[in-house]
Amino acid sequence: MIVIDNILISDDVLSEQFVCDLSKCKGGCCEDGDAGAPLMDSELEELQQYFDAIKPYLTPEGLQEIENQGKYVYDKYFGWVTPTINNAICAYGYRDEKGIIKCGIEQAYNDGKIGWKKPVSCHLFPIKTEKSKLDSDLEFVNYVPREDLCHAACVLGKKLKVPVYKFLKEAIIRKYGPDFYDSLEATASHMQP
Repeated sequence: MIVIDNILISDDVLSEQFVCDLSKCKGGCCEDGDAGAPLMDSELEELQQYFDAIKPYLTPEGLQEIENQGKYVYDKYFGWVTPTINNAICAYGYRDEKGIIKCGIEQAYNDGKIGWKKPVSCHLFPIKTEKSKLDSDLEFVNYVPREDLCHAACVLGKKLKVPVYKFLKEAIIRKYGPDFYDSLEATASHMQP
């Protein structure tokens, strides 16, 4: 376990290797789970602010679920999350011509329509973060790939020799800032044999 400020990071974030292989997993993390994508409180405002710009990127089924459930829903275990279609694919997701699930929010961002990339929880995957239930100042950062779904990404990461924290550099900086990432990288360099 590595500690930076009040954040406890699993050693796996530095030692394990991972690179998403969308051609193999087809973006399955956007439909395989117990709930939609976890959202920070500030992201609820982002969804409200940018929804009209995101809307053209969504499927009729996704739009219907958002109309039925709302732009976000409360889950007793995960807190605020995106709604899902039939408890599967995220309502903000769609399949491209190759069958790969893409994010309507991210596509709106890539097209310059909005200034928010996507939920941080999605951007950080397969890292999951969680506040301590005993000490609200503590946060846990764990590497939690899905065994079957992420197998190809683990294989590709090992082949390319890309540690998890390097693959997720942009997302980690987005969540914790550049100083945190620099400390993480320095720790990884110090830990190497």
